[in-house]
Amino acid sequence: MTVFAGFDVHRAQITFDALDSDSGEVTRGRIDSTPAAVERWVTRFPGREIHVAVEACTGWLLVCQALERSGGIAHLAEPVETSALRGRKRRAKTDREDARWLRELLHAGRLPESWIPPEHVRQWRTRARTRKLLVDQRTAWQQRIRATLYHHAISGSPQRLRTLEGREFLAQQQLPGDAVEPITIALEMIDLLEIQLSSLESELRKLARRQTGCKALMELYGMGELTSLITLTELGDVSRMRASRQAVRAAGIDIGVHRSDRTSRVGKLTRQGSADLRWALFEAAQAACRPTSPDRRDYEALKARGLSHTRASLTIARKLARRSYPLLRELGPAALEPLDA
Repeated sequence: MTVFAGFDVHRAQITFDALDSDSGEVTRGRIDSTPAAVERWVTRFPGREIHVAVEACTGWLLVCQALERSGGIAHLAEPVETSALRGRKRRAKTDREDARWLRELLHAGRLPESWIPPEHVRQWRTRARTRKLLVDQRTAWQQRIRATLYHHAISGSPQRLRTLEGREFLAQQQLPGDAVEPITIALEMIDLLEIQLSSLESELRKLARRQTGCKALMELYGMGELTSLITLTELGDVSRMRASRQAVRAAGIDIGVHRSDRTSRVGKLTRQGSADLRWALFEAAQAACRPTSPDRRDYEALKARGLSHTRASLTIARKLARRSYPLLRELGPAALEPLDA
């Protein structure tokens, strides 16, 4: 007496496709995209065990929490792999078809599931992602300043424009009004971002220095407080992975390969994984060029083969992903335990 359902979630509505495994009846329809509507939907099937597949896209959290409160079981589907299982054949793409496809995969046991983090890990991950977002925005504003300077034929600016040296350099330039205004606004935005980053980074670093999984990851050369926290929260519970290569795939730094019969073609990075995890591993891997790095010899060998610094660092990043897997697996549930109050 089980119900299998697929939810296609949008901001205004949720399209569902549900199969009653006992009677074989299929019901389809739409409900409001609110927690209350999801909870009311569950009450349509009293006494049944309800399994619902939801894609890991915007809105999955409200649906999963509503299902949990009302006694349903949520299954978070990995969007890229779920779509890939359809194949290349051209077919209609509608909300009803998407919901049906999720339901069919779930019922057949073929749904590529993502990890649903516990509340405390989700909060850590959200804060770490917010910090990365703020850094990216700060970089974007600095790039706007450099673009404005270049547009007015000014070069030789310091590497970091937000420092005192950079501010003095900008103050000395003779610029027209249409250049002064955007640069002034950009500097003010950078100052606001710095204020937010200062307090957020301090708290995240304190967390990483005390958290069990982060401390284990920081034993890897190049892993710092922030990169270890992002790696931990993005990889999550590694017991769901069968091998270290799946940690590489979770970051999207595996190489796509097309192989058929005797022909084989190596492609580019798949990038079908967590962009934040990819960034953290790459940042940590760049330490491989240091003289004290245990990966220094491998890095130099890659450079000797003609690889750029970026490609050589990506190779080291894959090694770091593989090394992270056994460290976290050995710790087990302790790797993700919350801090003591």
